Order: sequence, then structure tokens, then C-alpha cells
Amino acid sequence: MTTLHHTAEGPSTAPPLILGPSLGTSAALWDAVAPELSATHRVIRFDLPGHGSSPASLIEAGASVGDLASLVLALADSLGIERFSYAGVSLGGAIGLHLAARHPDRIDRLAVLCSSAHFGDPQRWLDRAALVRREGLESVAKTAPERWFTPGFTSAGLLDDHRAADPEAYAACCDALASYDLRGGLEPITAPTLLVAGREDPATPPAHLRELADSIGDSTLVEIPGASHLAVAETPLPVLAALRGHFVGPARSGMAVRREVLGDAHVDRAQGRQSAFTARFQDFITRYAWGEIWTDNTLSRREHSLVTLTALVAGGHLDELAMHVRAARRNGLTAQEIGAVLLQCAVYVGVPAANAAFAVAQRVLEED
Repeated sequence: MTTLHHTAEGPSTAPPLILGPSLGTSAALWDAVAPELSATHRVIRFDLPGHGSSPASLIEAGASVGDLASLVLALADSLGIERFSYAGVSLGGAIGLHLAARHPDRIDRLAVLCSSAHFGDPQRWLDRAALVRREGLESVAKTAPERWFTPGFTSAGLLDDHRAADPEAYAACCDALASYDLRGGLEPITAPTLLVAGREDPATPPAHLRELADSIGDSTLVEIPGASHLAVAETPLPVLAALRGHFVGPARSGMAVRREVLGDAHVDRAQGRQSAFTARFQDFITRYAWGEIWTDNTLSRREHSLVTLTALVAGGHLDELAMHVRAARRNGLTAQEIGAVLLQCAVYVGVPAANAAFAVAQRVLEED
């Protein structure tokens, strides 16, 4: 099955975040923001049908926003993604609202940028669709800067993308905007939702985002000064700060991760032995080892365990090794996989070190 063209950035084991563009733009709309978000997420950017590198054949005249949302779900399915976070601009934001309202089981967190529950008089969009079908995109593209940006700002790349879009696919997206109206249908949205408005946006003024905020229970509204409709391109730094705060949030508690990996019993014993002399060291380990390293999604929990076992064998830290053999089992490693790690250590670390490690691991595994 043909799917939307997309690019993926970030660790494959990180939480997925899908980014949707606005009408007339491509995935390049997110160029200033996506690389930063990919530090913590598997970021997937897609092109609308007939935009960028997505086939125009994916959409037909009379299409709906629901049809576009189905294409996003098909893309997620093709990538093996069941549940994901989503951020979208304008039409891309409408797709996100539809997904969160109609498929709440698929959306983890949502961000809606410079968008709305309703894009004004449907006839305006039908008229634009007819114009583009009749004359092509040039007449619409030449007025895009005044709709997209504040005076004095422009993006040649985005304007080129607008002119390069397939006219029929663009017109079909206009059809989708004409028939779109989620007013009165936002209550089912349960995903935590960030709403971003550009203060100078003539297409979807802040009042549109305030309307969304009033209708979505778990929502936060951020207004960006000096930003127009494509705020993500014009003012990427404040937009990025809002997105990171929403999708990443404060660092996960190191103590929570420590308990997940090592188990409550072990952590309770360690806490019980803590003294005034060791308290600062225990805090250091919790914040940096567990709150920084073990929360880094570049590696999966299993991979963190594999690296840690190898390092402990190399350092001869057998007491710590026993603790992390137990942790490796909690992280899903089998006895055979742990044995394979220790066997490889025999080659690269040394046979005596591996011999001692096998003895420790066998004792721990026999406890299961």
C-alpha cells in the first residue's frame, strides 16, 4: 500500500512523535524544530498528498480531514506504531484534532499550532479549490507571504514548496478544509493538548485557539508574540520551548527509574543503609546514573543492561554485577542472553574476569 512520504529522525526506541504540515508546505516546515525534538523522540515528519514527495493519488476531490487522518494512521501502522504523540500546523493541526477526537486510543499527547476547529466560510475554500483547478497554484502562492508571515519575514524554501504542490491534490485539501467542522465535537479529546497561537496570525487568530482551549479539558494555551500563521518557521525558538515542555516535560524522577530497574526491595535496603556521610553520594547516583543515563532513550532498557553488564565485568565489580544481573532480568534479558554477554567478555576482557562473572551470574539466576 502506498503511504504518505515521510522522514524519521531520532532513536528507533524513543517514543514516537508525528509532525503534520500545513496546506501548501512540506515536512520542511519543521526543519528548525524537528532535530531538537529528535533528541528525545522518534520524530516522523510527513508530506500531505501532492505536497513534497507524497503522491497526489492519495487524495481525491471532495476529500475530508478524516480521509487525511486515515492516511496518517496508515503511515503509523506501516511503521509498527500503535500509539503516538502528534503535533500539527493549521491543516496538520486539524488532522491532529480529528485523530484525538475520533481515535483517542492512538494519541498519547497532542500539540495544535495555528489551527482551529473550523476554518471559516466553507465557500471560501471551495472557491480557492476551483481557482487552483482552473489556473494552477501561482495566483495563490504569490499571496502566501501575507497569510503566513509577519511583514519583513519570508522563507524561500517554503514558498517554493507551495508552488511545487500538485494543484489537484492542493484543491482536494481545500475541499477537506471546507467540510471540516469540529465545533461541538472536541469533548472526546482526552490527550493532554498544547495549543499554540501566533499573536499576528490572520488565518487562525488566537481567538480560534482559545475556543479550542475552552472545549478541551486537559489543554494549555501558549501565545507567541511577533508570530504569524507559520510560527514554527518564523519563531522556532519559543515554539520549540513550548513543544519540549509539553512532549518532554521535566526529567523523569531518577528514583522512579532506579526502582523500576533494580526493584523496590533493593532500593529500600540501600535507602535504609544511607547515612549523613553517604547521603550526597546516593543523591548523586540517583540524579545522574538513574535520572540522566538510564532515562536516555537512545538505548532501550535492554541495551542499557547489556552495556552495564559488560562494563562491570571489565571493572571487576562483582557485587554490582550481581545487582545488575537481577536488573537485566527485570529488563527482559534471558539467561541465555546474559550468558552470551559474559562469553563475549571472556574474549575482550579476559577469561579470569569472565569466570568470576559466570559464578556470580549463575548464583543470581538460580535465585529465580
